[in-house]
Amino acid sequence: MKKLLLPAVTAIAIYTISCNQTAMTSENSSTTQKNLTADSTIGEAFRTGDVSKIDSVVAADFVDHTDMGDKNRDSLKNFIKSIHEKLPDMKMTTINRAANDEYVYAWMNFVGTGDGSMGIPPGPFNIHTIELSKYKDGKATEHWGFWETREVVEQMKEMQHGMGNKPDSTKMKK
Repeated sequence: MKKLLLPAVTAIAIYTISCNQTAMTSENSSTTQKNLTADSTIGEAFRTGDVSKIDSVVAADFVDHTDMGDKNRDSLKNFIKSIHEKLPDMKMTTINRAANDEYVYAWMNFVGTGDGSMGIPPGPFNIHTIELSKYKDGKATEHWGFWETREVVEQMKEMQHGMGNKPDSTKMKK
């Protein structure tokens, strides 16, 4: 048994070290850095409304997977412009971000005042999302966004109560 212990521990140590070095190399690779820079450029467009650099960091065949169907790069640019028209006081904060040679994940917080459009109820909003973008050759090729459902539901309830709507308790008992 003791004869197997040393080789087993050595094998586990080598495997663990090689896995950690691979992860560290991947996180610091030039491809990963290029993806993070492109992701920052997209984030800056959302912060400023300036879409002039989008074509340099978003692929021509980009697909944004939304709950209203797949959208393209032009749709993304129009969406960014719309946000600045309809939600001029919106602030976007990156809470955390992780990346590798293929994906950038960002945990985001959006705060502002909704006007009832763009799926955001009128009044103040504070919504957390996870934004996931896939990259190839330093350009975003796909995007998925995931909202914090509990926050959205609570804010929708507040909107309904603020409009004088009350839940029908007789329908809820079924």
